[in-house]
Amino acid sequence: MDEKNIVKFKKEEFSMKEKIKDEIGKGKVSKVKIEYTPVGERIIISTNKPGLVIGRGGERIEQITNMIRNKFKLENPHVEIEEIKNPDFDSRVVADELALGLERFGPLKFKVLAYRALQRIMKAGALGAEIRLTGKLPSSRAKSWRFAQGYLKKAGDSANAVDRAKAVSNTKPGVVGIKVSILPPDALLKDRIKVDEKLIAKLKKNAERVDNPLKKSKKSTPKKGSKK
Repeated sequence: MDEKNIVKFKKEEFSMKEKIKDEIGKGKVSKVKIEYTPVGERIIISTNKPGLVIGRGGERIEQITNMIRNKFKLENPHVEIEEIKNPDFDSRVVADELALGLERFGPLKFKVLAYRALQRIMKAGALGAEIRLTGKLPSSRAKSWRFAQGYLKKAGDSANAVDRAKAVSNTKPGVVGIKVSILPPDALLKDRIKVDEKLIAKLKKNAERVDNPLKKSKKSTPKKGSKK
């Protein structure tokens, strides 16, 4: 497959994911994965509201399957639903909920919505979180607001463990951009130090050596007139 075909294939795949998200609605879908098998295409939709996505008797699933088959010319698409167990750790879900909240209550409530989302994330057990809102909040000029708490990696290999997402809220004064970054509690951090009893005992032992540097040398120094 040459470069042009790869670019075309990826563009169609991206447009398919965006169409599925638009078809289901904002705030209901986190991620859409597409796996290609010999039997057909496997489309996995991650959501925190599986009941709304599936519908009564699987009506919504049938509609999405028919839409994919007709619009994107796939022969045998198979749609599956993956439930998000901890939606407070999913940055896409949090960002979409903030966008819907701003559209519903207005941009004047942005501080309340942002702080509530931040407290909910940290209460769930996240190591750190950051929310950035950019737009006409609350003045007529665009401004950026930052809400952060806890520990968040921004550089190095450990920064890949941070879950990031963006969303757009269409409010009456104008468009508001939303960026959410969450560091989940199970993230693997190479520079993370676990303080336990063994580490405390080791630090105390090293501190004693630093306080008494001549203690060991006095024992090893022979007395005058003694034979070696």
